[in-house]
Amino acid sequence: MELRRLGRYGPEISVVGFGAWEAGGDAWGPNPSDEQVLAAIRAAVDAGMNWIDTAEVYGRGRSEELVGQAVAGIRDEVLIFTKVGGKDSGSGYRPEEVKRAIRASLRRLGTDYVDLYQIHWPDPSVPLEETWGAMAELVEEGLTRFIGVSNFDREQVERCLSVRHVDSVQNQFSLLKQDDRREFLPWLEERGVGYLAYAPLAFGLLTGAIRADTVFDERDWRSGKQHQGEAYRNLFAPGKREEKLALVEQLRVVADRLGVALAPLALRWVVEQRGVTAAIAGSRNPEHVRSNATAGDLKLDEDTLAEIDRIFA
Repeated sequence: MELRRLGRYGPEISVVGFGAWEAGGDAWGPNPSDEQVLAAIRAAVDAGMNWIDTAEVYGRGRSEELVGQAVAGIRDEVLIFTKVGGKDSGSGYRPEEVKRAIRASLRRLGTDYVDLYQIHWPDPSVPLEETWGAMAELVEEGLTRFIGVSNFDREQVERCLSVRHVDSVQNQFSLLKQDDRREFLPWLEERGVGYLAYAPLAFGLLTGAIRADTVFDERDWRSGKQHQGEAYRNLFAPGKREEKLALVEQLRVVADRLGVALAPLALRWVVEQRGVTAAIAGSRNPEHVRSNATAGDLKLDEDTLAEIDRIFA
C-alpha cells in the first residue's frame, strides 16, 4: 500500500484508509453486527490501511467504541482519526466543550491519545479562532498528535491558519463531486495542508452495486424517506441517480479494459488528484474492504486519467 505524508508535518498514512461512519449504525439502514464491523476493520488493517477515521457522532459514540475494540493490542500499528461535534447531537465547539469531548472520545476508544482530531463541521455560533485555539492546546497537552478540519472552505481554513497550522482538511470529493479540485486543493498543497477525501465512492454509486431500480431500505438516507439533503438531491433524487449511473457505466468500460473493479478505479482516480493525500473508504464487508485496498497499488497512466476526466467532465 502506497504511503504519503499527511500535510507538511503529519504522519505517513496509507493512500486508502478505513472509514468507520457506518460502524456504529444509523447510516445505511439495518445496522451491521459488531462482529461484521470488527471483521471489516481487521480486514482493512491486514490489507495495509494504517488509519481509521471515525467521529463522536457516528452511532452516538458506538463507532469509536468498536474502533477501540478492533485496535486493542495493535494500537501502535494503527493511527486513529476522530472528530468533535457534528450536525447530529455532537459536542459544541466552545473551548471547554472541545476539551470535554476529546476526553470522552479517548475513553470510548480505549486510548490516551488520538493521532488526528478534527472539527467535524463549521459552526458560526462560536468564533472559529477560539475553537481552533482550543484544538491547538490539545496538541500541547498530548491528547492528540495533529489537528484538522472537515467540511471547511478556504476562508475558514485561512482563519485557522492565522492561529496555528492546519494539518488536514477532510471534505467530500469524488468523480461525482469535484468542487475542491481546481482551486482549493492546489491552494492547500501550497500551504502544506493534507487532504482526506470522504465519500470517494459517492455513497456507493461508484461501486457498480447500485442500479436505477435499486430499492433502498426506508432507514437508509439514500431512499429519501428520512431526509433529503444535498447529497440526496445531487446524487439519488429521481432523475439524478439515472444521470450519474450513465456515467458510471462509461467508467465500467474503462475498468473492464484494465481488468480492475470499479471501486478501486474510482478510488485511485481520487488519490491521483493534485493535493489529495488519501481517500476514506468504509464497508461492513471484508471482501469489499480488501477490494478497496487494491487502489493503494493501482497504477493509472496519463491517457487513462484523461479518459476518465472526459467521462465526468
